[in-house]
This record gives sequence, C-alpha cells and structure tokens, in this order.
Amino acid sequence: MTTSSRFDLTGRVALVTGGSKGLGKAMARGFAEAGANIVLCSRHAAELDAAAAEIAAGTKAQVKTFVADLADRSQAEQLARDAARAFGRIDILVNNAGSNIPEPTDQIRDENWDRILELNLNSCMALSRALVPGMKERRWGRIIHISSVMGLMSKAGRGAYSATKAALIGLARAQALDLGPYGITVNCIAPGPFLTDLPASVLSPAEQQQFAEQTALGRWANPDELAGPALLLASDAGSYITGATLLVDGGMLCK
Repeated sequence: MTTSSRFDLTGRVALVTGGSKGLGKAMARGFAEAGANIVLCSRHAAELDAAAAEIAAGTKAQVKTFVADLADRSQAEQLARDAARAFGRIDILVNNAGSNIPEPTDQIRDENWDRILELNLNSCMALSRALVPGMKERRWGRIIHISSVMGLMSKAGRGAYSATKAALIGLARAQALDLGPYGITVNCIAPGPFLTDLPASVLSPAEQQQFAEQTALGRWANPDELAGPALLLASDAGSYITGATLLVDGGMLCK
C-alpha cells in the first residue's frame, strides 16, 4: 500500500453532521477530495445547498443533504435512516454538530442544559447506535466524535459544553472496545481555537485575542487545518488508532 492509497477514500461514504459551515464543511471537503461521497446535515437548507456545491466543486464526489435538528432525538434517528439510504451505506460517521450556551453554574437553565446535552452528546450516541450495525456487517467503519480542548480544560460558564465534550472522550473509549473486533475505529478530535461562527458568536474580541495568546502558535486556526487530522482518522492511514483523542489545539493545552 502506497502512502497516497492509505488516505484514499474512494468508494467510502461519510456522514458529517453540522456540515454546512465551519469545521464540518472543511472536513467534508477533505473527504470529498480524498474520493468519498458525502452526506451533510444541518438545520438550514439554504446553507446546506451552498455547502454541498462548494464541497463537490472540482471533485468527483456526490453530495446529498438532509435538514435535521439533532437536539431532537427523533430527527437524529430519522437522519440515520435517510443517510444510510442515500448511498446505501455509511462508512464514516463524523459527529460534529454542537453548540454552546455559556451560563454560570447558579444560572443554568434546564432547557439550555438539556438542549446542549441532547445535541452535543446524545445525538452522537443515537447516530452511532443506528449506523454501527451496517459497519459491523461490512467489518469496516470509522466514527469520529468532535470533542474540544474544552473537554480537557475549561472556562467559567462552560459547564454544559465542557461536560458534553469530556463525555465524548469517554464514549469513544467505550465504543472503541465494543467495536474493535469488527474493524471499526472510534476516536475523538479535540480542536482548540478554530475561528468559526460559534466562538465568534460567544467570545468578545478581547477573549478571542486571549485564546490566541494561550496557544503555542499564537493564533487561531483556519477550519481547513482540521481536514488533515480528520482524514487520518477516517482512512486506512489511521487503522491502528482507536479510543484516542487527537488534540488539534495549536499547543494550547501544553501551554
């Protein structure tokens, strides 16, 4: 096997949740460039259509889209059925959809806590549960949960977010043990400061600068810089990596 063939995803199908922008779109584009067909999901049809066109441009990939709010368990389960039917299989599941509602401990509202847990954590379980049987039958599969450096450290007011991102690390370890005998790997990626819509919406310019200064590289990452790590874990190049959490944080945690 050559180096290039190890990263080749020709014939594979990847489902990327939260795939209409930011990290999801960047990872999906990386998979498409490696030869995979793509299923995207988000809550907004217009954003999905634009992302699908951008991801497919210049590649041979087919891209299909589904609108779903993964904070609703029934919609997550329906997405799994729709995605599996779209190309007849899902080989690579990237649980990227997530959100963050910062609240101090004594001001957490139940509805916000419940929504973040359902979206950031429970949907990952539901999609894995639904799509794993097909992976087991084919004896090949890749599950990638998008955790966060905030699952390994935290910041005031980020209780729900950090709790869910830390939980994904535990979920990946347990799933890796369940699914290893079937040739399925399960890992987390823990991004640090990537300049996407989410941090831009919850962090002030001063906080954004503070995050940049906390990294070894002294800057925020571009979403495209997550495509390589995701491709490693999604392809045969990462076939002996499972139950792991790959930090892609510009050296934030070590600093």
